[in-house]
Amino acid sequence: MHINISPTKESMGKAAAEQAAEILNNAINKNGRVSFIAATGASQFEFINHLIRISSIDWSKTTMFHLDEYIGLPESHPASFRKYLRERLIDKVNPGKVYLIEGDAQDPEKECERLNKIISQKKIDVAFVGIGENGHLAFNDPPADFDIEDPYIIVKLDEACRRQQLGEGWFKTFEDVPQKAISMSIKQIMKSKNIICTIPDKRKAEAVKNCFMGAEISPEYPASILKKHKNCFVFLDDQSSIYLK
Repeated sequence: MHINISPTKESMGKAAAEQAAEILNNAINKNGRVSFIAATGASQFEFINHLIRISSIDWSKTTMFHLDEYIGLPESHPASFRKYLRERLIDKVNPGKVYLIEGDAQDPEKECERLNKIISQKKIDVAFVGIGENGHLAFNDPPADFDIEDPYIIVKLDEACRRQQLGEGWFKTFEDVPQKAISMSIKQIMKSKNIICTIPDKRKAEAVKNCFMGAEISPEYPASILKKHKNCFVFLDDQSSIYLK
């Protein structure tokens, strides 16, 4: 794992985007195509804004997978991650292939099966992720399952996770925040050849300390598993890194 600390959120996003572009372009040059995982949420704002401006990336040669999505939420909802990805990334750069999680599918288990068949046939070159205030990775809240093999799983969101979504302004009330989601599993994320993890803001500083300081890797701090990945690049700003200085 490699840690990069930038003075601002903006410079953090730029540095992460430049690293991501290098990985994407290298894979395209070597293999003709590249597969990546896209995350959402406030942690990805600056990163995505810079990434879509990098003109050297041939997005027609990319395949995009979706990291997680609420169960029961239509794409029209302001908090829908599909809506987020379409507006901020997909409609801006038009990836060659896109596989989104249909969170409002009638049978979430069958939706997981559909996605699992597709992604199991792919090698993922890079995953774009963040971490939660509770240290979650994707929607794998603590204690996270480090052992499950299925690429996509149904998870229950804990109170801290749901309160974060409310605090970021995605929902009007706590009761509005869904209690379940379809999430990429920890093992599937860790299969990615490279991982770009962007973590801005002071509210994430405690999670950064718990997950990345010291040698402990624990399901209670799900993102601590990233310390085992040799090609994981963690990008912090001056606020999220306060306990590392």
